[in-house]
Amino acid sequence: MQNTSSQYDAVIKKCRDLFLKKMQDYGCAWRILRLPSLTDQIFIKAQRIRSIQENEVRKVDEGEEPEFIGIINYSVMALIQLEKGVVEQPDLSVEEVTRLYDEKIAETKQLMENKNHDYGEAWRDMRVSSLTDLILQKLLRVKQIEDNKGKTLVSEGIDANYQDMINYSVFALILLESK
Repeated sequence: MQNTSSQYDAVIKKCRDLFLKKMQDYGCAWRILRLPSLTDQIFIKAQRIRSIQENEVRKVDEGEEPEFIGIINYSVMALIQLEKGVVEQPDLSVEEVTRLYDEKIAETKQLMENKNHDYGEAWRDMRVSSLTDLILQKLLRVKQIEDNKGKTLVSEGIDANYQDMINYSVFALILLESK
């Protein structure tokens, strides 16, 4: 599992670097987005990945990697929005967003390590397409929870679903890298 931890960190470093560069370009304009808008952005990314996996012909020359990175970064934004709430105007400094990003990733990585221990790294034997399908399933669950105004009877909350999408995306990027 030590290898998984360092591979995880390498993937997150790439995602975090891109996130922070975009923060320099755009600030935190995403702070105005409501959770359903972020969920829809993640859904678009996941659908694009599925389309890439299923279609022989592509009209846009981008692969799966940037889309999985997008899922990770939009999911972190959603976790931050869950904690901080939606605002009318961007309100966070680069330093504050960096701290929140790192905090959300640390919590998500801990979840991964706990599950990885219990499941014995079963994801390593999975196909990237299966991870994509699991992300899409999580998105449909989140949409249903959002439609239910956040209420669940017995299910985990929205935050756990975003964390799972981050972890599935990291796993997919590790698997794609090892091809």
